[in-house]
Amino acid sequence: MIVGPRACGKTTTARRHVATVVRLDREAEAAPVRADPDAVLAALDVPILLDEWQLVPDVLAAVKRAVDDGAAAGSFVATGSVRADLLASSWAATGRLTRITQWGMSQRELHGDVSAPSFFDLAFAGELGSLRPPLISVGLRELVERALRGGYPPTALGVSDVVARRWLGGYVDQLLQRDAQITDEHRDPVKLRRYLVALAANTAGVVEHKTLYDAAGVSRVTGAAYDSLLEALFVSEQVPAWHTNRLNRLTRTAKRYVVDPALLVPMLGLDVRGALRNGDLLGRTLDTFVLGQLRPEQEVAEMPVRLHHLRLDAGRHECDLLAEAADGRVLAMEVKATAAPKREDARHLTWLRDELGATFAGGVVFHTGPRAFALGDRIVALPIGHLWGAR
Repeated sequence: MIVGPRACGKTTTARRHVATVVRLDREAEAAPVRADPDAVLAALDVPILLDEWQLVPDVLAAVKRAVDDGAAAGSFVATGSVRADLLASSWAATGRLTRITQWGMSQRELHGDVSAPSFFDLAFAGELGSLRPPLISVGLRELVERALRGGYPPTALGVSDVVARRWLGGYVDQLLQRDAQITDEHRDPVKLRRYLVALAANTAGVVEHKTLYDAAGVSRVTGAAYDSLLEALFVSEQVPAWHTNRLNRLTRTAKRYVVDPALLVPMLGLDVRGALRNGDLLGRTLDTFVLGQLRPEQEVAEMPVRLHHLRLDAGRHECDLLAEAADGRVLAMEVKATAAPKREDARHLTWLRDELGATFAGGVVFHTGPRAFALGDRIVALPIGHLWGAR
């Protein structure tokens, strides 16, 4: 079961890995499946792609029966719209389908080597030194341009800026006017848009919920419902705070992100020039962009990794992102809008290293400059472009 944001390329990707495609949004193909899904699946060559499965939800029950009868692993791939889980009244294939999240296109997918090891596998193996610059040098302006193009294939694959802006505007309108109404046809799209604008303005920040629902003019209960809806639609994400018994007074407030920095274009009217002129938005854009590159690296990592953020004593110590491996080791990361980070920029990483000792696998200061270099024991300054550079 491939899930992910609308228009991120789930069906296009799945088609490359199957022998048969069943498009359930075509009535000619859906009707036989609706009449006798077991017989249809049994007659097709595997692997089978069931596209828009939610239009004939009984097909999942047929998949369950086929798996129980001995179908091999990988025989079925199911994809649906972002509304699929919201529409589904029950889950017929529990224990038979593995959910895989597909995010938008990463810069490594667009410009790098997708067969190389995950960034996290290299980091936890102590091999960050094997990362090299991308073939095309990327400075600050280029990074911002790529961030605001985002990872949606229709904008990431080379259309003009005007077309990209219009597409992104239509994308948000579709989400707010149609997808967001599926569970509540009386939901106010104006208030929901205000809430999303407030969230976009605070992306990559630890913001109190009250700030968001006051900005949207809604109650706490409605704000919480908006959060759940926007996360189900893969529009926003909350990165949880990290906790350990070894440190006291850590915040428990999640860090909020829009899933793709390109959403800042229609939500805030942001463009490259505006981001470069506003230091606060520039930092938020780069932080959101880096997380967008790390999510796919997390999905393909051999070692299970969970992402968090860390904040202590109202910001006295904080790390933008912290990856925790299954063995308890942590990789701490900061994102800086500077081309020449100094040791001072790694002070929170240095503090955490000294507090955690051997549990501290390493620290990374992502920056906008051209070179990687050491900032201390187990702490490196790494250009953002190295995330998709040569391995």
